[in-house]
Amino acid sequence: MNTERINIFQMSITNYFKRIDIWLILLITVLTAIGVLAISSATAYSGDEGLVKKQIISFVIGLVLMLVVMSIDYHLLGEWYLMIYIVTLLFLVAVFFIGKHVNGAARWIMIGPIQIQPSEFAKISMILCTAKLIDKYHKKINELWPILIIGMFQFVPFILINRQPNLSTSIVLMIILVIQLFVTKLNMKYILTTIVIGVIIVASAFVYIVRDPNQKLIADYQRNRIVNKINGGDNLAERYQTNQAIHAIGSGGLDGKGLYKGSISQLNYLPESHNDFIIAVVGEEFGFIGATIVIILVLLLITRGFWIAHSAVDDLGKFIVVGYIGMIAMQSFVNMGVVTDLLPNTGIPIPFISAGGSSLWANMIGMGLVLNVAMCKEETMF
Repeated sequence: MNTERINIFQMSITNYFKRIDIWLILLITVLTAIGVLAISSATAYSGDEGLVKKQIISFVIGLVLMLVVMSIDYHLLGEWYLMIYIVTLLFLVAVFFIGKHVNGAARWIMIGPIQIQPSEFAKISMILCTAKLIDKYHKKINELWPILIIGMFQFVPFILINRQPNLSTSIVLMIILVIQLFVTKLNMKYILTTIVIGVIIVASAFVYIVRDPNQKLIADYQRNRIVNKINGGDNLAERYQTNQAIHAIGSGGLDGKGLYKGSISQLNYLPESHNDFIIAVVGEEFGFIGATIVIILVLLLITRGFWIAHSAVDDLGKFIVVGYIGMIAMQSFVNMGVVTDLLPNTGIPIPFISAGGSSLWANMIGMGLVLNVAMCKEETMF
């Protein structure tokens, strides 16, 4: 009898591991390893090995968080959406009272010796909570009141994050909502109408921000970034990081200068190179080939994610995966757009590669949700 129970347990464990999407885990591990190498190089000149150790430790802790999340049925997690939503709002509100101020923004809080950024976790929690809410009203999605409920549900954390101020993350939050709604049965006329209204509002706000130096929609430093992007000019202090990033990437050539040999990143001519501008380090030291490999890996991750969404057994799983993978795609594009001067400096990290414990933990939790959904699908890509 005991032998039979042991065999059943072993079979259960074997089946559990067989259902894990090893391709996703491999992709995020490789991307994180590339990030650790680039962070190590970016901090080599200063001799600060703490960031590298912190990133490695954060990844190990992140793996534990990912395993925990993927082991709890996402349907059960969905049932807890109101509790998760309330806890998310409490942390976002706490930032205004006990938040740590850095460069005029209060985005971090201390929990013992650990510093976390609640807005990073808010993105993941809102992906789950909004997915559950959309799934709840999916059959009535073309009526006005469900859209209003979903919109207000998302609007509260949007305002709290925007007021930190953290414009880029608040925009990411709204884009996640748009992506999740796009894969519902929402009538195309509502989608097109929303797009037209959205374009008009954004265009009007953009003109107001650019023309009025005393505008109150965004912080002054955020307006300066937009204006300087429009006006250009290599001597402007606000463009220093972007200009240095472009020089670093350009100097890398085809195959780069080699690890720890990037003069711009090594000699600290590129501030915060370990964080939002980490791709510039990759471009300088690994060249066009190295940067292309990173882009290919990110595209493979996105493609694999959307395949899992397509194969999801229900709408809730699909909404969760599409929201998270859409966020990965959006943040990666924006980060690389900033580094290459395609977009104004926004302060959005590239997932799994940029330094930052909160970002890495949040993304590992998000990947846990995707793996959770993947374990329930019937077909695999390979």
